[in-house]
Amino acid sequence: MKLFGGVETGGTKIVCVVADGDGNIAAETSFPTTNPDETISRVIAFFKDQMRAHSIEALGIGTFGPVDLDPQSRTYGYITTTPKPGWSNIDLLGRISRALPIPMVIDTDVNAAAMGEYTWGSAIGIDPFVYFTIGTGIGMGGMVNHALLHGLTHPEAGHMIIHHDVRLDPFPGACTYHGDCFEGLATGFALEKRWKTRGETLPDDHPAWLLEANYIAQALVNTILMLSPKKIVLGGGVMQRQAMFVLIRQEVARLLNDYVKSDQILNGMDTFIVPPGLGKRSGVLGAVALARNYAHP
Repeated sequence: MKLFGGVETGGTKIVCVVADGDGNIAAETSFPTTNPDETISRVIAFFKDQMRAHSIEALGIGTFGPVDLDPQSRTYGYITTTPKPGWSNIDLLGRISRALPIPMVIDTDVNAAAMGEYTWGSAIGIDPFVYFTIGTGIGMGGMVNHALLHGLTHPEAGHMIIHHDVRLDPFPGACTYHGDCFEGLATGFALEKRWKTRGETLPDDHPAWLLEANYIAQALVNTILMLSPKKIVLGGGVMQRQAMFVLIRQEVARLLNDYVKSDQILNGMDTFIVPPGLGKRSGVLGAVALARNYAHP
């Protein structure tokens, strides 16, 4: 049996799996994201242990970022300007590849999640489509012409500028770099700072959710008008609240105001903006799919 490794390095948790080429998991572990030395050592230890029992053909890594994805760069595979304390300029790919003698591929955690949804989830074979994660941070990945989105760097849609009416929402924003960008206004962290309590403690009828739906809808409308995706998948901790999907779909339709003459937008919003089919495993199974595709292009 051909087996592949997958790693999802999140801002708060690391997930590592070994799975076959159909995404069936043979072994799995998770642990908190602490300092780089401890965290990376635990990733390496898990796969070294698994390699004693299994032949692993390749390893895929989906990581929080920003991350250098240019193979010609001297800092390829490095975490770069992340606000996560202690993780700036960390050679994530290099440290793991020097310890494990198997081929490796790296991408952003959201691009990995997009690959997972494209391969086994809510967007199987759909092109183009985009995946947003809305949780501790906000990120976007996507598939265009059957390839993950890359360019000058990688998509950073979490930092797009959206309309912020300070009369309705005087909260200044929580982004270290941009204040009230999309991420600064709509992450779980921003929710907690604005309302002085964790988002999961707020009831469905709290005004927080209408405000949150508006900010998310603005970002989705911008994305629809720029990339014209055939589907949008919304994952992450904030989107665990299922009532949000109804609010976001309604707000996207209101903001578009019938401008985009697509039946999918006009009459099929319930199947256009959807939760991830792989649930919380989109990222780590997407990393497995990255490894499989890297080993068998």
